[in-house]
Amino acid sequence: MYAAIADALDSAATDPTVRVVLFRAEGDCFSAGNDIMDFASVATAAVDFAAMPVTRVLKALAHAEKPLVAAVHGAAVGIGTTLLLHCDLVFVAEDAQLSTPFINLALVPEAASSLLMPARIGHARAYAMFALGEKLSGLEAARLGLANTAVPADRLLETALAGAKALAQRPPEALRITKRLMRDAESYARIMDAEGAQFMARLRSPEAQEAFAAFLQRRAPDFSKFA
Repeated sequence: MYAAIADALDSAATDPTVRVVLFRAEGDCFSAGNDIMDFASVATAAVDFAAMPVTRVLKALAHAEKPLVAAVHGAAVGIGTTLLLHCDLVFVAEDAQLSTPFINLALVPEAASSLLMPARIGHARAYAMFALGEKLSGLEAARLGLANTAVPADRLLETALAGAKALAQRPPEALRITKRLMRDAESYARIMDAEGAQFMARLRSPEAQEAFAAFLQRRAPDFSKFA
């Protein structure tokens, strides 16, 4: 899936017929989060973070110059929430649930969210999302500025499509320059690299091994033995 998303973003970047990219989802949620078994397998192998497909997605988000729009319903876990920080228009269902529970697996933030989330919603609320795994409802996300607006779930797609179509009618070069001026892509990419290095180190840490084992054994993790 990461490879497919990265391919789509790379294609959109160079295709003159693509004016806007819209992230949406089928089923009952926007993103259920990363596969825990995938994390566990990475933790036991010498995998370079830079070679992982998710890294291509993150870098494509950082360097994207065309408008990115998101329509979020249900759960948006992990990257399902952090990618919204790179979107230019975000529409959420009122009952959506946004979360970044990396700490529950003894992991750390990604997608430059360690910088972008506090900048967007303030340090206190961002820290609670990262450190305590607190969730934001769609209504809260809109109130805090993580989303443009929250709408009833049955109006979400039409609202997001209207926003995307409105952007598609604007002058494309002016939009690209405006976005370039508003974002520091190289800085975001550097932060992603730093987060990625820590993320990989944490995947192989004893704390993460305890978290993965607890998940597979359907029990609460015990971090009391770690200093």
